[in-house]
Amino acid sequence: MTAQDPFAGFKAVQKEAWSLFTPMEVFTTPTAAKLVGFAGVAAGQRLLDVGCGTGVVAITAARRGAKVRGLDLSPVLIERAREHAQLANLDIAFADGDAEALPYGDNEFDVVLSQFGHMFAPRPDVTIGEMLRVLKPGGTIAFSTWPPHLYVGRMFALIGRHLPPPEGVASPVLWGDPKIAAERLAGKAKDISFEMDMMTPSALSPQHFRRTMETTIGPLIKLVAQYKDEPDKLRSFRAEFEALISEYFDAGNNVMRQQFLMTKARKV
Repeated sequence: MTAQDPFAGFKAVQKEAWSLFTPMEVFTTPTAAKLVGFAGVAAGQRLLDVGCGTGVVAITAARRGAKVRGLDLSPVLIERAREHAQLANLDIAFADGDAEALPYGDNEFDVVLSQFGHMFAPRPDVTIGEMLRVLKPGGTIAFSTWPPHLYVGRMFALIGRHLPPPEGVASPVLWGDPKIAAERLAGKAKDISFEMDMMTPSALSPQHFRRTMETTIGPLIKLVAQYKDEPDKLRSFRAEFEALISEYFDAGNNVMRQQFLMTKARKV
């Protein structure tokens, strides 16, 4: 982030808020394996994990024999990723960095992945341009995102009604619309394909899951802080949020049912 970045302030807030995401890795670890499998990651490939968080995708790919690098805006999450890699005796180069300004050379990677990460960068055109710039021609780009019409997409829409993003910041869940994802890749990638899958975080009740989300999901952390001195507004938001959660809470199995979209393409 430089002084010329119009979204430097927005990114600084994101960096701080997402630093508390670590407990959610217990849920994103199984879906990381699904993305790595969907992308067809193979031994010897040079791979970049954008918005790598605590390194669950990067480490899964490295265990397959890929030569992996990972980048995330949050130094706290990067440190956690390094701990995971050291524990598994894996040599992965993790770095703090911005998805809109990747510190890598042109055509450097065989595979570029992102699990629920790159979608939070404010400018989709800049982000996809950077991800494809560092990917070699014929290389694979693949990412997991949240469809707008399902639980997580609707959650972010609800947050946005209470806490609108700065002007010019695109909604992250638009990446979960296959039509929009295809439009953003048009002319730059080919052989675009999609696959839906399911994340099933454990929960004891809608209220229990709401509390978990409020302490780990960046925009929710910020929203709850905003309403700290406005208990009526906080109470109203929580009622809306718990009603939404209830639509996807499987009480018989103590899990949430969170469908996500995986997108894959090859760089032209």
